[in-house]
Amino acid sequence: MTAFLSLLRTSAPLPGRVASHVLVIAAAALFTQLACAEADIAAGEALFKRSCGNCHYVGPGARAAFGPQLNGLFGRHAGSTPDYSYSPAMQQAAVVWERETLSAFIKDSDSVVPGNKMRFWGIGDQEKIDSLLLYLQSHQDH
Repeated sequence: MTAFLSLLRTSAPLPGRVASHVLVIAAAALFTQLACAEADIAAGEALFKRSCGNCHYVGPGARAAFGPQLNGLFGRHAGSTPDYSYSPAMQQAAVVWERETLSAFIKDSDSVVPGNKMRFWGIGDQEKIDSLLLYLQSHQDH
């Protein structure tokens, strides 16, 4: 309400005052989204280190270990990195890793690729999965 009243009290033309207020609100929303995304990526990184980092690597120089490296994961066909020995189930899976397939796989890997060799209890919290996916997306170009 105070912001609305301030529009009426200044001597600038009303359309200009409205536009400047809209710009300020839009900028504040953008900075809030960026701050939330950074926090989500940080949470995803912590979760990756805790739940995934013993078997998988990301970042410059990442290589397959007990599991495949996960750089550039989005848009990749399941079982397709040349430096990892995948299970027959993963090699034959007709899965492309996108947000939906990864989310389902992280919740319950056997529901997406039955017979895969990843031994992981899964993550049931969608907010945690979203943070993890944001972190993995931050390594899309490595």
